Amino acid sequence: MRHFGYVPPEVRKGLFHREPAEFSADAPGALLAVALGATLYSPATRPRLAEDVRKQAARGVVSMVLCLEDSIDDAEVAAAEENLVRQFADLHRGGGDLPLLFVRVREPRQIPDLAGRLGPAVDLLSGFVLPKFTEERGVPFLESLTAAEAAAGRPLYAMPVLESPELLHLESRAETLGGIRRTVDKYRDRVLALRLGVTDFCSAYGLRRAPDMTAYDVQIVASVIADVVNTLGRADGTGFTVTGPVWEYFRVQERMFKPQLRRSPFTGRAEKLRAALIEHDMDGLLREIELDRANGLQGKTCIHPSHVTPVHALSVVSHEEFMDAEDILKPERYGGGVMRSAAANKMNEVKPHRAWAERTLRRAEVFGVAREDVSFVELLAAGLP
Repeated sequence: MRHFGYVPPEVRKGLFHREPAEFSADAPGALLAVALGATLYSPATRPRLAEDVRKQAARGVVSMVLCLEDSIDDAEVAAAEENLVRQFADLHRGGGDLPLLFVRVREPRQIPDLAGRLGPAVDLLSGFVLPKFTEERGVPFLESLTAAEAAAGRPLYAMPVLESPELLHLESRAETLGGIRRTVDKYRDRVLALRLGVTDFCSAYGLRRAPDMTAYDVQIVASVIADVVNTLGRADGTGFTVTGPVWEYFRVQERMFKPQLRRSPFTGRAEKLRAALIEHDMDGLLREIELDRANGLQGKTCIHPSHVTPVHALSVVSHEEFMDAEDILKPERYGGGVMRSAAANKMNEVKPHRAWAERTLRRAEVFGVAREDVSFVELLAAGLP
């Protein structure tokens, strides 16, 4: 697998100062957690699921979740499980390059049951997504994952979804977060990333953000995100990768506010790209992706293929970021100190900025580094179908 691997080599060469590295499902978990990028969800009931997976892989999707939970009706679970097993067998027979595949289950018992029913096709499975995760609910899920992993004879990762009312409600939030931290720390080697269920957060209060607003404009949601990152996303070696929330919109809606994309980056022919992004409410998505990173989140949950390229384009490390990170991490800087950035527009203070620099270089490894004269606009244009 390789981000932007579907872009012709001669085009990639013109875009990247350092191209994204290739990686496999067997790469270290710390790298895979960053490489997830835009994780595309799909209901497990889709009759041509295997074909969909192959098609999305060819379009640059690196991670997918095949869902047996909220995206399907309660009455469809048994049929969805059978379909999932058939589609995995199809994928296994067909071979080829596939994304990291995860299954979102409802109950712990589904994990060993499905892993066993997949047979040899379990080799294509990267792990399971665990819904409404708390300490009480999470332990049985993780114990089942451990049993399934032993039976399968290969590593399987967990991606807990933080979306329970106990986490949202102020009076129980600290205790719930503490329990989640104890649980995921115990199973640290198996927890790939933590996902945020912002739709469930909004549901608890009858809320839904508009397409010209981000999750950070809904203050009750923003406060939960901040507390999750505070407790579980620390850069001191105790934290985990926390992924960005889902963006729900993919069709034009009636607007109340002005578009959020400035004209200046979109000059000449790129103005058409700006108009298309605004028409499909992508300007709100782009803003939320930037706010995700500013608030300590990486990657994003996606429910539509059109969201994938924006997430990946804005995950590429800019040339300026890369130069700053490399400068901060030079061995001769280990003693600390402060210096002017190579771009002569900011202060780089070695000790406070070290964790940021390390995280930036991890992202650069899997998403690449843009050339000095390349912006996210060119990356978007190259990646869109």
